[in-house]
Amino acid sequence: MSSLALYRRYRPESFAEVIGQEHVTDPLQQALRNNRVNHAYLFSGPRGCGKTTSARILARCLNCEQGPTPTPCGECQSCRDLARNGPGSIDVIEIDAASHGGVDDARDLREKAFFGPASSRYKIYIIDEAHMVTSAGFNALLKVVEEPPEHLKFIFATTEPEKVIGTIRSRTHHYPFRLVPPGTLRDYLAEVCGRENSHVDEGVLPLVVRAGAGSVRDSMSVMDQLLAGAGDEGVTYAMATALLGYTDGSLLDSIVDAFAAGDGAAAFEVVDRVIEGGNDPRRFVADLLERLRDLVILAAVPDAGEKGLIDAPADVVERMQAQASVFGAAELSRAADLVNQGLTEMRGATSPRLQVELICARVLLPAAFDDERSLQARLDRLERGASFATAGPGPAMGYVPGPEALAHAPAPTAPQPG
Repeated sequence: MSSLALYRRYRPESFAEVIGQEHVTDPLQQALRNNRVNHAYLFSGPRGCGKTTSARILARCLNCEQGPTPTPCGECQSCRDLARNGPGSIDVIEIDAASHGGVDDARDLREKAFFGPASSRYKIYIIDEAHMVTSAGFNALLKVVEEPPEHLKFIFATTEPEKVIGTIRSRTHHYPFRLVPPGTLRDYLAEVCGRENSHVDEGVLPLVVRAGAGSVRDSMSVMDQLLAGAGDEGVTYAMATALLGYTDGSLLDSIVDAFAAGDGAAAFEVVDRVIEGGNDPRRFVADLLERLRDLVILAAVPDAGEKGLIDAPADVVERMQAQASVFGAAELSRAADLVNQGLTEMRGATSPRLQVELICARVLLPAAFDDERSLQARLDRLERGASFATAGPGPAMGYVPGPEALAHAPAPTAPQPG
């Protein structure tokens, strides 16, 4: 097994292997087919989404003996030098502007740039973290970027394109990269795990995708960490939630059941389990907000799972559909608003547990508020109480509540003054 990090082991070597950036890779490949490649490019976008990798692939396409071509042959000396684990090419120079962004560095680059390539078709400068180049540095580069010799190409990569001075930006072709969609990223991670011959529980990949936040490199790093710590049974859901700090789904199910039943004792018991289990209270509230968001969507769009609006295994989506069915729309919307407000208030809180308990108390007590949404939530709860009384202890609206929900279902009586 290679000791290389997972994201380096599977770094794309052609535009066809780059995922989620077709709006960039397709026009670049067409430009290569038409032999209409510009002398300078600006690749911008969030970290870990393929900017530097695409710059290397573009360099490979330009210097391939069969090129310029959208599909490097992989056999010529240039392609081998610029391959995933190749030694690199003397004619493709990568510069980290974070440490080489001053005016002296720019002057040195400008002087060397006019010398022709040693063995390739083009001399290509890939300037990473381009926003770190100083204004004086950019101005020193301006003339050579504006009117470079025939053999010279520039590719700037940055997360902050607005910090690249306008005179440089105006002389480049700008391609904005995007975060990779969750579905695309999940399928890619599943493919990588298959190639690694590693078993991964079904619920793990959505957690990894969420932790990676749309960045392929970040998601691969998280997956690499999980695979490194996996036992004979592979990467289990329990291991992933523990290592990544996410709340176990059973805790979220329990507190949603408690909200559905209006059961304060059960809700505060869940909070106690969260704290005693060493979970981060803020992460718990963030995960609860994510769950309520899913329930709101499922209440409005029952087939949201099939439409890809919710990223979760089929059994979890089925469970959430059942949970959403017992809440009124006003109840869910109000609960999500209160949890979101509480999450904002938790920043810098000296007693996170108290904040979580206050959030639960607000959700459980719509009678304590006199706004319209709280009144609608009380009506929803009354209607649900009536349906419990009519249906008895059996399933209500297709959902079998947890034990605490059945034990504490509200009676179909008028609300007490509050």
